[in-house]
Amino acid sequence: MLFSTPAEAGTTLKTTLDIKLQQLAEETLAGVEPASAIVALKPSTGAVLAAASGPGSNGYNTAMLGQYAPGSTFKIVDSLAMFRNGATPDSKVDCPPTVTVDGRTFKNSEGYPESSLGSVTLRDAFAHSCNTAFINARDTVSQAQLESAATALGVAVEAPKLGADAFLGSVPGEAEGTQHAASMIGQGKVLFSPLSAAIMAASVANGAPVSPQLVINADATPPATPGTDAGASPAEGGTPAPSSSSAAATVAPSPASTKPITKEEAASLSDMMRAVVTSGHAGFLAKVPGAPVGAKTGTAEFGTDDPPKTHAWIVAVHGDLAVAVFVEDGGLGATTSGPLLKTFLTAAG
Repeated sequence: MLFSTPAEAGTTLKTTLDIKLQQLAEETLAGVEPASAIVALKPSTGAVLAAASGPGSNGYNTAMLGQYAPGSTFKIVDSLAMFRNGATPDSKVDCPPTVTVDGRTFKNSEGYPESSLGSVTLRDAFAHSCNTAFINARDTVSQAQLESAATALGVAVEAPKLGADAFLGSVPGEAEGTQHAASMIGQGKVLFSPLSAAIMAASVANGAPVSPQLVINADATPPATPGTDAGASPAEGGTPAPSSSSAAATVAPSPASTKPITKEEAASLSDMMRAVVTSGHAGFLAKVPGAPVGAKTGTAEFGTDDPPKTHAWIVAVHGDLAVAVFVEDGGLGATTSGPLLKTFLTAAG
C-alpha cells in the first residue's frame, strides 16, 4: 500500500431545486436526441428550481455550462438598450425583407409575415422577431450599450450566490460593422447558456436583476464561473455563426448606462413578451393555464453549412416562474423548443 487516508463524512448539500420540476424537466427532454436543456428559476428569489440537460448532452451540463449564440432571445437585451435611447413599445421601426451591412445581407426567418414588414411598432417587430428592424437600430445602439443592457438584466456577470460552476453569458463590449450587426440578433460573438437565458427572463419578471442561487450552503462548493471570462470557448456544438468585421457605424450612439433594469423598463419588456404570445408566433402558449405567459423565441445559426444549422431557443415568464428551453441543432425555436416549453409549463401548474 502506497497511500491511505481515513474516510471523512461529507457535508450535506442543500440546493434550491424543486424535485417535481427537476423531474418534469428531465422527463420533458427524455425524447430529445440533440444536446438540450431546460432551466427554471423563481424570479422573486433567484432560486434555481430546475436545471436539466437532456440525454443528447451525453452527461455534459448543457443547462449551466453550455455556450451558444442566443439568437433572437437576445432581442430582449436589444430592446432594453433601445428603451434607454428613448424608444417605447409603440415606437415605429423599419422592417424591410433584407438589410445589407458592409456587403453582408441579413434577412428575416423563412415565412416571416408580409403584414409585419415596413413601418411597424417595436412591439410588432419584437413579437414577430424582425431581424432587419433590430439590425437597423445598430447605428443608435452601440455594442457597449448592448453589453450594459445585458448586465442590467443580470447576465454576463458573476453569480456569487449560485454556489456551482456556471457560464452566465458573454457579450463583447466592442464590435464593429457586421460583427455589431450580428450581435443585434444574438449572433456574432454573443454567447449564452440556458441558465443565463432563464436569468434574463427572470429579471424581466422581477423588475430588477436576478442573482441566481442553486446551492444554499454555497461555501462548501466552488464559486460560479464568471460569465465575462474572455478566455472561455464554446462548448461542443456551440460555435456561433461566423461573421466578418468592418467599419464602425457613422452615427454616434449615446453612452452606455450602468444602471440595473428598472420596473418601468421591465414592464415595457413584459408588454412585448406578452405580444409574442397574443400576436406573434408563440400563440401556442396562449392556453397554458394560470398566469398569462410572456415569451421570446430564438433561432441561432451556427457552423459553415449552407443553409446553416440552427439552435432552437425559447424563454418565458409565467407568474413567479422563468424558464429557458434550448435544443442544439434543433431548427426553429418556435417549432422545436416551443412545444417542449408548453409541455413543461402546463404540467408545472
